[in-house]
Amino acid sequence: MTVLEDARAAVDAGPLCDHCLGRLFADRSFGLSNAERGRSLRVTLALDADEPFEAGEDCWVCERETDRIDWWAEQAVTAARGYEFDTYQVGTRVPPLLEENDALLREDLGMDEDAGEALKTEFNREVGKQIGDATGAEVEFGRPDVQFTIDLATDEVDVQVNSAFVYGRYRKLERDIPQTKWPCNDCNGTGRWQGQPCDGCDGTGYRYDESVEQLTAPVVVDAMDGESGTFHGAGREDVDALMLDSGRPFVVEVENPRVRDVDTDELEAAVNAFADGKAEVENLHLATYEMVERVKELDASKTYRMDVEFGAPVTDEDLQAALDELAGTTIEQETPQRVSHRRADLTRTRQVYEASGDLVDERHADLRIHGEGGLYVKELVSSDEGRTTPSLSGLLGVEAVVTALDVVDVEGEDEPFLTEEYVRE
Repeated sequence: MTVLEDARAAVDAGPLCDHCLGRLFADRSFGLSNAERGRSLRVTLALDADEPFEAGEDCWVCERETDRIDWWAEQAVTAARGYEFDTYQVGTRVPPLLEENDALLREDLGMDEDAGEALKTEFNREVGKQIGDATGAEVEFGRPDVQFTIDLATDEVDVQVNSAFVYGRYRKLERDIPQTKWPCNDCNGTGRWQGQPCDGCDGTGYRYDESVEQLTAPVVVDAMDGESGTFHGAGREDVDALMLDSGRPFVVEVENPRVRDVDTDELEAAVNAFADGKAEVENLHLATYEMVERVKELDASKTYRMDVEFGAPVTDEDLQAALDELAGTTIEQETPQRVSHRRADLTRTRQVYEASGDLVDERHADLRIHGEGGLYVKELVSSDEGRTTPSLSGLLGVEAVVTALDVVDVEGEDEPFLTEEYVRE
């Protein structure tokens, strides 16, 4: 059958609006809306049959739901009022009856069930175009800033505001500060034990009063007028370790942000003022959702500086020989005893790239270790009762313990990170 023959059969099957008539031929003549196609076909049919033109005033397929496309767009824009967004997507829930009508029309005409365009698809596009015109935002089919879902059965618009993300690097300048909030083990973070304030945390619910997260994320959340924030780090240093020099990559995820376009230079200054010298951030960028996964999966090499105390006198010659033997060596490490309560008991192999240092005196040394991500450097020094081999302690034949640890460099991410896929400008 020709297009006109199919159109005639569709009109004869029952009253159709221009949208539903045109949707049957949505794959014809690009550049037209379905309503324009439908009206053009109706005019052509009237001319071809030399009959009076009759507009489609009723519709048994969509029950005139397409008349409300403008209204739906207005409702969506109103529902998102107060939120900044650059990208959006529209989804439509179509009542089963209307979907069935759509299928019946094609079946009656002997057309494929996927011929033309579905009612849902037209709504997504036409409502979406009007939202874009009203807000200046662009459609994105991946992870947009805002997801609109219109429900034709309930006359409701659901607005899902997706998180905003800020990437940067942090330095931790004081010891005994964890990276993220550390709930008290005694009260499970409630602050209460047997009806009384918990002695383990003085009723705060946290083992430590502050964390890098608590020193940074609240400022980002406040700047973006969000509901809450989540801190994602590229690994973490020990609570008693400093994080210095290049800093550690992190992302703050802000849930339900009303503001997205923030000045990252001003934000950086505000975070550093709030952290009050206990931590500081730099190189802040507005980031994408993909940055979170990239940061969390980062297995970058790290450089550590540590103070080491020996259980017996050590000569500089013996120390240098041991360090030379560690450099370039593959280390086997069973899960350290200090973390065995929260990590699986496995044997891991990690590479030591460089090892250097000097004696401060015969029982103390200042060491610098550059190793593969995941290397337990405290155990590299102490041997952890033989669970790490080789180790500095084992090579020297004396007890050795790290008394102070600083992370001075986290390497291997700037070039792949700061690209269009991960950074949002």
